[in-house]
Amino acid sequence: MNQIMENAKQLQDELIEIRRTIHQNPEAGKSLPQTKAFVMKKLEEYGYQPKEICESGIVATIEGTKSGKTILLRADMDALAIQEKAPVPFASTNQYMHACGHDMHTTMLLGAAKLLKQYQQDIQGTVKLVFQSDEEGFTGAKAMLKAGVLDNPHVDAGMALHVNSGTPSGMVLCGLGTCMAGCTLFQIKVKGTGCHGAMPETGVDPINIAAHIYLSLQEIVSREISPTQPVALTIGKFVGGKAPNIIPEEVVLEGTIRTLDRDLAKTIFERIETISKQTAALFRGQAEVVEIASAPPLLNNVEMVKEVSEYVKEICSPEKVIVFDKGGMGSEDFASYTYDIPCSYLLLGAGTSQENDLYGKPMHNECVVFNEDILPIGSAIFVQSALNWLKNHV
Repeated sequence: MNQIMENAKQLQDELIEIRRTIHQNPEAGKSLPQTKAFVMKKLEEYGYQPKEICESGIVATIEGTKSGKTILLRADMDALAIQEKAPVPFASTNQYMHACGHDMHTTMLLGAAKLLKQYQQDIQGTVKLVFQSDEEGFTGAKAMLKAGVLDNPHVDAGMALHVNSGTPSGMVLCGLGTCMAGCTLFQIKVKGTGCHGAMPETGVDPINIAAHIYLSLQEIVSREISPTQPVALTIGKFVGGKAPNIIPEEVVLEGTIRTLDRDLAKTIFERIETISKQTAALFRGQAEVVEIASAPPLLNNVEMVKEVSEYVKEICSPEKVIVFDKGGMGSEDFASYTYDIPCSYLLLGAGTSQENDLYGKPMHNECVVFNEDILPIGSAIFVQSALNWLKNHV
């Protein structure tokens, strides 16, 4: 067995304990006070001097005995607003849940931090460990970048891992090029004039306007974009009214644009704005369209991914490392890093139902369970990849 992997397996009990502590106490959004404090305490225990460079954004560095380049290893720490129903003894104790596995990512990077101390003499340069908040809201990476996470020292390359439920445990998926969609979250606020439901002529019905807007938006994908272009336009929220006999003042729609093309996403948003405003005006109302948050398509550096996939084969058996060149429509705010530095973003299989009846539920599901046996694998992949990349890019 690879020596780094052997040493990582020695940490398994500690990693499981860390992961379950984070899992039982999830926090969502930009502010993660308990999670931040826990991670910083662990890093200090391991001999680091972590710094908070923005709200719940942690950075710690480790330098080797020889000077060289800097590689960034990133983990996200935020959870989702889901009430957990997974049948595990360490389930969440509040209204949030780590249903996307960010507790696994944070644990893997903490494990890597401890392992890197063992291999500090082999580091030819610097490893920068980054723990961020609000990946789910697509503001975390942008906040870290704005705070200067790529400076002091200057970062030359970046890497991140994401667990993937439904993929065999320990299998590593390595996407080439644009391998994840960009996402734009938007809100349409439709304004009318409230009145009695028995006298609709005395008001302006925003529900009627919003319904016409909703139907009109379906034409963007079906009639304005080539069928060969991967695009998803979804309205996931439609809220208006408080009583059956009152026409309300306002209706709110919220949705998401997913595409592998940044320019196309911009065009779709502009069309949403035009259609919404003109439809509202047609029916004597008003509409306002705003962007809630966004992340660009994730652009994996082809050369770096091919290189890192070879390093991963030193941790996992070669048949478990899959390199692919077709992107999916999921989104990830690590994408914001990928336009500033060459990056490698990998998916690590976290179990299937064939392995265990508990595994294999969809990501973001209230019952999803991840195989904790992959925690040392993730830590070892981080360390092996960082050491080798720095060594080969002196």
